[in-house]
Amino acid sequence: MKTKNILITGVSQRLGLALAHHFLDAGMGVIATYRTQRPELDTLRDKGATLYHCDFQDVDAIEHLIADLKHKHHALRAIIHNASDWMKESNAHANAEVFDSMFNVHTKAPYLLNLGLKDALCQDQQLGDIIHITDYVAQCGSKKHIAYAASKAALENLSLSFAAAFAPDIKVNAIAPALLKFNEGDDEAYKNKALSKAALPWEGSFEEAIAAVEYLMASRYITGRTIHLDGGRHLK
Repeated sequence: MKTKNILITGVSQRLGLALAHHFLDAGMGVIATYRTQRPELDTLRDKGATLYHCDFQDVDAIEHLIADLKHKHHALRAIIHNASDWMKESNAHANAEVFDSMFNVHTKAPYLLNLGLKDALCQDQQLGDIIHITDYVAQCGSKKHIAYAASKAALENLSLSFAAAFAPDIKVNAIAPALLKFNEGDDEAYKNKALSKAALPWEGSFEEAIAAVEYLMASRYITGRTIHLDGGRHLK
């Protein structure tokens, strides 16, 4: 049986890396992008992943990636937009750069990839999937990461527009996590403060996000929706 390919952006660490391992272990073909070379990528290559370096701040690089993918990979089962960056406003001179950077990664790149690879998602005569990984702050904003929050909100809105535009052949949904897993080096004071924001005061885990991805891909009747993986933060 022909291997089904999934495109995942941003796989060098955290959720993207976990997603890539999950689908490789499930016997699916993983095509993935990364910006920064890390040792973890070698493990993905050894498992059979096809990796492409691409800086989503560079529109020409994105266009080249799309052309390369269309030439080498004619059919895709799904696209998972996981690539992300985290920048906060610093000073008046840098703020325009921060804004552009956040929207390039979280909005412009998914927009271009969705349009450029639409036909590849329709090749297998089955429902294709696009999943945008957004963020809890898309709904509530962020005082310290204003451009980041706005760009994730824009990505969530793209889910609505693409869901309408690509129906009935492609489902388009979003997943909005809050705290999935702490970073190494996070101190106890930060951890306690973060956990206290949720009605369920523990880490969500990458496995929880992977289960949400699998749920959306298995569904034949969900599109234009966002799954909130936030531990009930809206209840606090």
